[in-house]
Amino acid sequence: MRILAPWIALLLVLVGAVNARAHESLPAYLEIGERKAGVYNVVWKVPSVEGAPPAITFLAPAGCESLEETPAAQTPGSLTRTWMMECPGGIAGRKIEIVGLPATLLDVLVRIRFAGGSAVSHILRPADPSFIASGSANDTGALGYLRLGIEHILYGIDHLFFVLGLLLIVRGTGPLLKTISSFTVAHTLTLALATFGVVRVPVAPVEAVIALSIVFLGSELALFRRGEMGLTYRSPWLVAFAFGLLHGFGFAGTLSHLGIPRTEIPSALLLFNCGVELGQLAVVAAFVALVQSLRNLELTWPHWARTAVPYAFGALACFWFIQRCVSMI
Repeated sequence: MRILAPWIALLLVLVGAVNARAHESLPAYLEIGERKAGVYNVVWKVPSVEGAPPAITFLAPAGCESLEETPAAQTPGSLTRTWMMECPGGIAGRKIEIVGLPATLLDVLVRIRFAGGSAVSHILRPADPSFIASGSANDTGALGYLRLGIEHILYGIDHLFFVLGLLLIVRGTGPLLKTISSFTVAHTLTLALATFGVVRVPVAPVEAVIALSIVFLGSELALFRRGEMGLTYRSPWLVAFAFGLLHGFGFAGTLSHLGIPRTEIPSALLLFNCGVELGQLAVVAAFVALVQSLRNLELTWPHWARTAVPYAFGALACFWFIQRCVSMI
């Protein structure tokens, strides 16, 4: 761990500087619902948890015409626009494209519902911002929920910081497995409660408090570096469970603002949570493998390098907290 600490400190500072918003991985949502032959309701939701929404938009495909539009509405965690669209001959075979998507880190979940009851789902990404609409149902959305879960933990830098902070403090395979399991159980519980609407918590305050949880972990890590045993060292599973409940509400923000049909919520919840766990396990495995590979290297680091990690945690987490509080004003 001592060998790895300066590397992690540098990595965290660089990653935090490049992706300081920490949550641009929240997906946007486009729903195109057929009212009658050639006429569609369009719902376009763009995440706006922190600051102004990203500069992406959906324009009517070639040959289609946008009709009356209702005023844009700011809902918890997203900016929502709704309007009517007319596509003579139907939308099948037309190009669905999100303008501006390649310049972001966002995914867009697209769902097209036909009057007969069938639906088409698709995930658009910065490297693949368009697709040709099909006239038949598919299950791309199911796999999309799994990938959204994986990407949320890998690109959600604040959640990633929390997991890495636990890894830096917890010692031993048994305690580590217990700690990660506690975090998993806790965020699965609150993710389910929030997604099913049993508990409703505003997205923006949750994201701000998640940043504070990383400030706390940074202070615990600073104590650990000084040889003092804080609460996280003494009872890591308890800390992981308590803050896992909080992070679960953060994960739920990804699903709750999408407007997923209630019939799909159970499968979406299961697949998204499985994706989160796969991404989390990948982070843990990569971390452990890196530690093992560096143990045999005889490297000497200056004393200040050992304090770089907790200060990197604290500084960036404080920045996120202030940024998220300002966005609520």
